[in-house]
Amino acid sequence: MRGWWREIAGLVLPVACGGCGRPRTELCPECAQTLTGTGPRRVRPAPEPAGLPVVHAAAPYADAVRELLLAHKERGALALAGPLGGALAGAVEAAAGAVAGSGGGPLLLVPVPSSRRSVRARGHDPTRRIALAAAARLRRSGRDARVAPVLRQRRYVADQAGLGARGRLANLSGALEVVPGGARLLATGPAAGRTAGRTVGPAAGTVVLVDDLMTTGASLAEAARALGAVHLSFISEIPHSLPAGFAQRGFERRAAAVVASSPASFEINRNSSRSWNVAGGER
Repeated sequence: MRGWWREIAGLVLPVACGGCGRPRTELCPECAQTLTGTGPRRVRPAPEPAGLPVVHAAAPYADAVRELLLAHKERGALALAGPLGGALAGAVEAAAGAVAGSGGGPLLLVPVPSSRRSVRARGHDPTRRIALAAAARLRRSGRDARVAPVLRQRRYVADQAGLGARGRLANLSGALEVVPGGARLLATGPAAGRTAGRTVGPAAGTVVLVDDLMTTGASLAEAARALGAVHLSFISEIPHSLPAGFAQRGFERRAAAVVASSPASFEINRNSSRSWNVAGGER
């Protein structure tokens, strides 16, 4: 309900750019350029948590990008999901290309889940909303892409604001799980089609974990662990109709993409002596 009121209010109340505050526009051209101007790049936090997939980010988490993410996530600027999703789509393409080459299989975007408590407080699920916008952008460009929200929190997770890398890893360790039936959904991808009266199996896809922001990498590492935990148990239940080795390839082709990450985590800046602080709160 709260989300609907925000959307209605946006039609009648004055708007300002979520990145810089410029009046009469929700996103000015300059702030839009900061989301995609440099192009997606590989990012690696330091220290890098064990099990973290290859991660690509669209932009550094600073200045206008930081304000845009906060405006969408905490201040209900829901219209920003479109441009944020467009930036995420570029990072998804880069991440998928890094692990799957130039293959044209389906892209399955798996959002890192927020807690029900956070979704109720905000009135929406920001990561899932951005992921849906990213999948729509990818489909418009001709890619077979969709969102697969197969992860959920299985226990209480404390607010992560103020926690360091070690504290976040401990807070999230074992916190996520795949929903019942989620493994089969990831392995089979989009529904099989029919050609000349026979069922055609799906092409091997690429699972891309997605989030709005990477700070220490703890959330993405835990999400990857949760997906891997169902891998071996599912392999023994592969339907005989699927191509040989399909599920194995589907689970192995796993990457991650985010809208933004700490400037220091971009590989081009890894050797910089300049330090950056990235704030992150409860999922």
